[in-house]
Amino acid sequence: MDRLRLRTVLGNHQHVQAMKQRELRSDLFDLDFVDFTPTNAAFKPMVREQAFDVCEMAVVTYLMAKAYGKPLVLLPAVMLGRFQHGHALYRADRGTLSPRDLEGKRVGIRSFTTTTGAWMRGILANDYGVNLDRIDWVTFEDPHVAEYVDRTERAPKGKTIIQMLKDGELDAVLGETSSGPALKPLFADPAGEAAQWYRRHGVVPVNHLVVVTETLARSRPDVVRELYDLFKRGKASAGPPGVPDLLPFGVEANRKPLELIIDYCVQQALIPRRLQVDELFDDTARDLN
Repeated sequence: MDRLRLRTVLGNHQHVQAMKQRELRSDLFDLDFVDFTPTNAAFKPMVREQAFDVCEMAVVTYLMAKAYGKPLVLLPAVMLGRFQHGHALYRADRGTLSPRDLEGKRVGIRSFTTTTGAWMRGILANDYGVNLDRIDWVTFEDPHVAEYVDRTERAPKGKTIIQMLKDGELDAVLGETSSGPALKPLFADPAGEAAQWYRRHGVVPVNHLVVVTETLARSRPDVVRELYDLFKRGKASAGPPGVPDLLPFGVEANRKPLELIIDYCVQQALIPRRLQVDELFDDTARDLN
């Protein structure tokens, strides 16, 4: 068979460096890397135009794309997993703000459909009893999936999320970090609360996985299997995983986090119907471990 050239977008993660530097290669295809900074800028053209053959993608973007029938196939290869509690801020000079205090407040987030935002809102609602409907959400970007109707307040053009927080135009923000003394984490001990959350749920919140076009998946399942093998070898070359493993590979290893983020997406009306984990993958991807 002819050797393929696959237009590919991946972030600069340690576990994909061997692939980007051509130290890990395939006899079936070459990866033509397209640089996007930040990586999430590639999600919209991938969802709306299938602009690449292979693309890193936030899991909530993929769930929404799948729910609206976009011709993409998920691979169970996590590119980014992280605990979310450290990604929420408020102004240090305005007194202590706790998660329950967010009700009735203006809270900024880059886009309402970001994966970090969905994880954070799920944590706030289910673990801290926050009524998400009582928060005034302010957003800065459109959803990647055009069919989703965003009813949040849009920040004025030219405004940035951190500056609005510093200027007092927002009470808190989700999906952001800062080491500056002017801003404090919403959770007083983010690492401790994340560890406690993990003990309760047994789930690593996955943010980004990998998708391929349906055309590639249907025409060349051998290439999809080989691509996944490259990702596994890349992960292995980056050293042994930590405990817990923030980069789970395989359908079964990702089943619990996927079930939980689907629950959160249903609760937050991000997807029009409940998806089942097995329908996120095609026959080839379902067998990848």
